[in-house]
Amino acid sequence: VLEDCSCILRTPVESIRPGELSQSSIRECLADSDLDWIPPSTGKNEIVFCSSNVSHYELQLEIGRRFNNLTSVYLARHTPTGMQVAVRITDLENCSEEHLKALQNEVVLSHFFQHPNVMTLWTVFTAGSWLWVISPFMAYGSARHLLNTYFPEGMSEALIGNILFGAIRGLNYMHQNGYIHRNIKASHILISGDGLVSLSGLNNLYSLVNNGQKSKVVYDFPQFSTSVLPWLSPELLRQDLSGYNMKSDIYSVGITACELANGYVPFQDMPRTQMLLQKLKGPTHCPWDINTFPRGESRMKNSQSGVDSGIGESMTHTMTSDRLQIPFSKTFSPAFYNLVELCLQQDPEKRPSARSLLSHTFFKQIKEQTQSSLLSLLPP
Repeated sequence: VLEDCSCILRTPVESIRPGELSQSSIRECLADSDLDWIPPSTGKNEIVFCSSNVSHYELQLEIGRRFNNLTSVYLARHTPTGMQVAVRITDLENCSEEHLKALQNEVVLSHFFQHPNVMTLWTVFTAGSWLWVISPFMAYGSARHLLNTYFPEGMSEALIGNILFGAIRGLNYMHQNGYIHRNIKASHILISGDGLVSLSGLNNLYSLVNNGQKSKVVYDFPQFSTSVLPWLSPELLRQDLSGYNMKSDIYSVGITACELANGYVPFQDMPRTQMLLQKLKGPTHCPWDINTFPRGESRMKNSQSGVDSGIGESMTHTMTSDRLQIPFSKTFSPAFYNLVELCLQQDPEKRPSARSLLSHTFFKQIKEQTQSSLLSLLPP
């Protein structure tokens, strides 16, 4: 811990328990001036900032917004150390109950989870009715931002493999702890300046463990933004008595793989009813086949749309002159096709677990590489 830090742990985050508080009490807990905590360090190379003083953060640039513009995301400088950090500032007074519960869920679980491939919150504190969340600055932003900015026609297979491998490692950790992510997509896969891939978007996580017992299926359907529907599994969207389980995340991994390969999200332009029917009956074509998507104006429009960047929405900066152009006719290996096919099986039981996915042939070479291998595939 840095010597300049001046944080006193007064109210442990574990005292904020999802599902047990009303809207007013959640707001009071989040807006409590004594809410001030840091998660423990998970490795000797990790720096944990624990300054809970607003004056210690120099806001430099707004890089995104979340929660219907209630949260602003900034690139900032931690003045005692000069290090760059990401700062999210949320207006608690205007948050709905759903937003408050999502914030509460993320704060609690980010304190609980300790894994290099899961996004960490370094410090959470309040200033009046404003919630401040300090996290590492992920210099490359999200995988969606990379698609928008540099790879509008999709990424190379080597880059896809590196990004997916890190994300699935984080997902496997969550599944081992009994949580379903329910929000896997490129905009929730963040990449640091030193090539570390981290899974974010923890606000819709659901625990299969309640009162010491682990459920086999889930029936909960939160208030998803319509923008996330293309990634959701058929069984989750169906909302019937069969419910869904962790395998629904594996389906989302398959859609994300298509997204990274094409620069385009399958089902994104379909009306919701048509999308649901298409998912329930199974696609008549392979959604990962790049030739099934038109190359026209709508494709480019979607690749530049600034969909949720993971740390903020609608403010990703597109630099078309710097884009790394990949030939439209690029092909992928049989191993990649097989990975996607397995993830997109209609029957959830036929999909592999996150753990078994890490042993898939597609990731064989990735396991032998280092984080610097990912950096060599990215723009400077």
